[in-house]
Amino acid sequence: MERTRVDELERSLADPAGSSALADLVIITGFSGAGKSTAMAAFEDEGYFCVDNLPSEMIRSLVELFMHAGSKIQYAAIVSDVRGGSYFEGLLSVLDHLRDMGVGHRLLFLEASEQALLTRYKETRRRHPLAPAGTVEEGIARERELLAPLRERADVVVDTSELTAAMLRRKLADELFTSRTPGRLAVTFQSFGFKHGPARDPDLLFDVRFLPNPHYELDLRPLTGDDPRIVEFINRNGELDAFYERLHPLLDYLLPEYLTEGKAHLVVAIGCTGGRHRSVAIAEHLAARYGTDEEYLAEVRHRDLDKPF
Repeated sequence: MERTRVDELERSLADPAGSSALADLVIITGFSGAGKSTAMAAFEDEGYFCVDNLPSEMIRSLVELFMHAGSKIQYAAIVSDVRGGSYFEGLLSVLDHLRDMGVGHRLLFLEASEQALLTRYKETRRRHPLAPAGTVEEGIARERELLAPLRERADVVVDTSELTAAMLRRKLADELFTSRTPGRLAVTFQSFGFKHGPARDPDLLFDVRFLPNPHYELDLRPLTGDDPRIVEFINRNGELDAFYERLHPLLDYLLPEYLTEGKAHLVVAIGCTGGRHRSVAIAEHLAARYGTDEEYLAEVRHRDLDKPF
């Protein structure tokens, strides 16, 4: 544990007259490269006392300090993963011990597809902690074996394959930070192509493959949905306007309902065949429409815009 964290912990335990009140303990684990550092930063911003790369056997002692009479720590998040070496294999027994102690806790498991992990390792040029002298593929395979029991035990599993850091932070805020009060709803309008695979974990999904497809017009095929000529083609017989006449009232009803419920982030996926024309045009339109509303933080994301057509 970092020295600064030890100093902070010692200060938090300095008041013997206080009482222990650990309201939330989150153990974060999962695949290397799946976003645990981003998750820890999100918890830290939320006011959690955070410790990264803590060997599992030390979690027990740390939690006992948290429960010490006088501790002012109410919220804590601990990252424990394969970097802990042989100590990591004892995490399951530590979780059992916490349960036996009556310490409430949640296990957050972060994962991603093998291709996403490989891409991230390629971008950072780092070696996998379980294969320092081998390939990243070998490290991921070994890690998958070690993590399987923990994934089954997890309270929350988040697949970060298609998530940016900002999207991951919002997803965690939505699913784990229960103390948040309703405010502005962050809405991501995501276009995608069905031929490149389904959208991952959308809250709402609209299949717009029934609309005219510009792909079959050779002069329009190289263009994308943010081009006015594409929008004009899709709406050549009023089909797009007719769709919006039905879609706008539906979203106008649903978005405030999600906001009232306290949801922090909503993903609205729009899918067409290739993810370059119809879905892009509609995602851009919706982001522009709801981006002017002070109740929403609207953003647009095009998953497959750069894929071959």
